[in-house]
Amino acid sequence: MTTSQERIIPTDLRQEMSQSYLEYAMSVIVGRALPDARDGLKPVHRRILYAMHELGLSHDRPFRKCARVVGEVLGKYHPHGDTAVYDALVRMAQDFSMRSPLINGHGNFGSVDNDPPAAMRYTECRLQALTSSALLQDIEAETVDFIDNFDGSQQEPTVLPSRIPQLLLNGSSGIAVGMATNIPPHNLGELIDGLVSLIHNPEITNLELMKYIHGPDFPTGAQVLGTSGIKEAYTTGRGSITMRGVASIETIEQRNRPDREAIIVTELPYQTNKAALIEKIAELVNDKKIEGIADIRDESDRDGMRIVIELKRDAYPRVVLNNLYKQTPLQSNFGANMLALVNGEPQTLTIKQFLSVFLDFRIVSIERRTRYELRKAEERDHILQGLLIALGNLDAIIRLIRHAPDAPTAKNELVENHGLSEVQADAILQMQLRRLTALEADKIRLEHQELEIKITDLRDILARRERVLEIIETEIGQIKTQFATPRRTAITHGEGDIDDIDLIANEKAVILLTEQGYIKRMPVNTFEAQNRATRGKAGAKVKDDDTIEHFLTCCDHDSVLFFSDRGVVYSMKAYQIPVGSRTSRGTPIVQMLPIPKEEKITSIVPVDEFSSEEYLVMLTKGGNIKKTELSAFSNIRSNGLIAISLEEGDQLRWVRRAKVEDSVIIGSRQGMAIHFRCNHEQLRPLGRATRGVKSMKLKTGDELVGMDILPAAILATLGSSAENEETENVDIETSEVENAEVESNEETTEVASAGPWVLVITMGGYGKRVPVGQFRLQKRAGQGLTATKFKGRKSGDQLATLHIVNSDEEIMMATNRGIIIRQAVNAISIQSRSATGVRVQKLDEEDAITGVAIVPSDTGDTGEIEEGEN
Repeated sequence: MTTSQERIIPTDLRQEMSQSYLEYAMSVIVGRALPDARDGLKPVHRRILYAMHELGLSHDRPFRKCARVVGEVLGKYHPHGDTAVYDALVRMAQDFSMRSPLINGHGNFGSVDNDPPAAMRYTECRLQALTSSALLQDIEAETVDFIDNFDGSQQEPTVLPSRIPQLLLNGSSGIAVGMATNIPPHNLGELIDGLVSLIHNPEITNLELMKYIHGPDFPTGAQVLGTSGIKEAYTTGRGSITMRGVASIETIEQRNRPDREAIIVTELPYQTNKAALIEKIAELVNDKKIEGIADIRDESDRDGMRIVIELKRDAYPRVVLNNLYKQTPLQSNFGANMLALVNGEPQTLTIKQFLSVFLDFRIVSIERRTRYELRKAEERDHILQGLLIALGNLDAIIRLIRHAPDAPTAKNELVENHGLSEVQADAILQMQLRRLTALEADKIRLEHQELEIKITDLRDILARRERVLEIIETEIGQIKTQFATPRRTAITHGEGDIDDIDLIANEKAVILLTEQGYIKRMPVNTFEAQNRATRGKAGAKVKDDDTIEHFLTCCDHDSVLFFSDRGVVYSMKAYQIPVGSRTSRGTPIVQMLPIPKEEKITSIVPVDEFSSEEYLVMLTKGGNIKKTELSAFSNIRSNGLIAISLEEGDQLRWVRRAKVEDSVIIGSRQGMAIHFRCNHEQLRPLGRATRGVKSMKLKTGDELVGMDILPAAILATLGSSAENEETENVDIETSEVENAEVESNEETTEVASAGPWVLVITMGGYGKRVPVGQFRLQKRAGQGLTATKFKGRKSGDQLATLHIVNSDEEIMMATNRGIIIRQAVNAISIQSRSATGVRVQKLDEEDAITGVAIVPSDTGDTGEIEEGEN
């Protein structure tokens, strides 16, 4: 009774539970769920690779059944379930799970549709060449420590002597107790470049390493949107990386049916189940949460992935694709959590810390391998020295051995009489008679000399760290040459990622939008300046029933605001508009913006900066005008933003940028123009959801054709005539000039000044520059003044547009047939308001000028860039 009581140890239950749970948690963290930062492997993966190495399953040996490998691992190293071991083996053989698979699988190892692998008795495996060369080489050279297995019958390595940062190469994921890890895979070549840069510059920062390691490189390819998530993950150890599948919009030809557009998906985000994705899309279509999809087909084969999402005829492909990105795993986030074991403890690491831990481990491995090789070389050289002593005293040693009664006696006499060690004496006694020939003696001397050189070199390696780093750089350079592959995952421009714009050259561009909604971007230098009255070049290949409707110039970094007739504004960067050639039709704008089919783009404005000191002046077809702060449009939702409230039947037609000190000039189809200030008295600021006030009183049958802004600096130079604002709008005309090719005789010294001018262009191809001083300031809502006379009263010509221009500027004019001409402003004559102008472009019959744009200056300032309108 007393004995049993002595065995009972009183224990506090709370303390025991706490201690036991902590031990369990550490066992899971260290022994199962988290990878080691040195070789990037968890114990089960390490044991599988080592067991295959022990079985001799190198890349150049025949395949062996996976069941044989699993049995070896279970029996010697990993006393757990066979399913856990086989699942880990399968994952290391899947090219859609590992960026560089470590095992070469033969048979069914699963698929991206989450199909299970075949049973282990059917599949076969062997090591990949990369695994043998970069993870297991030198493991017998005492590079790593070995420990007893679970029953003490075998020895297993605590870590593999990896030559590459395998943890970053293939990534890892795991859920432990109270913590988890999720490390994305990377490109081998980039990792090696980053490691080399760290060797050369130990003070390199995480952001500087991103010049070499651009971001994750997933085995399934796809895209990474932006670099902000990558930066966060690399600098803090945690970050959300947005992945997006690769999809394109194509036209599918069908037999006995009209051609249809379809979305073709060729690459999926990492760890996305293809079958589940298709099922999710079908479910959303059935629930009417995604409109416009007619059919879904999986046409994937051994040549690659191909998911065909056939669209209905009235669907907008870009809108459907955006919905797929938003509502399905076609776009998903990779939550990077860079957690790994360092010295047996879990640590969250930055990209530099990952490489530093690996580099320190690699240095230790090289030093241990060098010590091993040095010891082996010294031991061999010691024997050779004994053999050389024997060869030098050959007759005496032979006589000694012949007269010795037994081998131990001979050994002792050799040690005592010739100063040999026991190891040397054993080697002499075991030496074959053929080694006594002169040739064999020379081989021994040569080997001794080579070993002396090798020993000196090995000692130098151990004495100098720079030699170790050189060896590391050489070895990883060889691995890069042999095994590195091009990047599969593209890093694209993510929304709101302001740093990505630095990758785009801020060049001047021309943007064209046709009446049927085709848009394209071209470099301004596509069109060289031409002489006045020439024909121009084709700027777009348009259909017979299509015309150029909007035409502007800007810079590639600008935001482009698209205003529709319904008063809604959309936004995108200029560089996001696809580049087209002069003869291409362009891309349907409905593929770029979610514009409903009942809406039409009526005005386009480029913006380089959303300043609070600037306004957008908006003019409607019915003549209402208002101004709203430009900063109110800095954050436009993907589905658009209300810019103006319209009366029934009215449409938003023109939008311009202006400051409060500027003035606005508006032109009508019949050649009238009104000029008034943009100040708060004439045009008070209004919010987005307002209608505005009356701008101009029109004659019967007349309509507005456009407006432009006169900067305050120019207005201040006009003198008292501009300040004389009339209460009544009286039109004082000068004599009409009949000959359009002759400059007006009414020109004054003011007319001959250096500008600025109001550029007046008619649809019939006539134009002139009128000094802005001839358009006196008036009150808003008047009839205005005559801006131009038309050549011949029965010509049917009408005003196309008017612009404020300076002498050093160039303009580009576009016709409704897609002909574009670029001219210097100075090539167009200066005339009075009552003149008819000169011919600025030779037009074909039934062609007409529809738009005029100012080419941006070389400074990149697009603040005064405007567009031409109908």
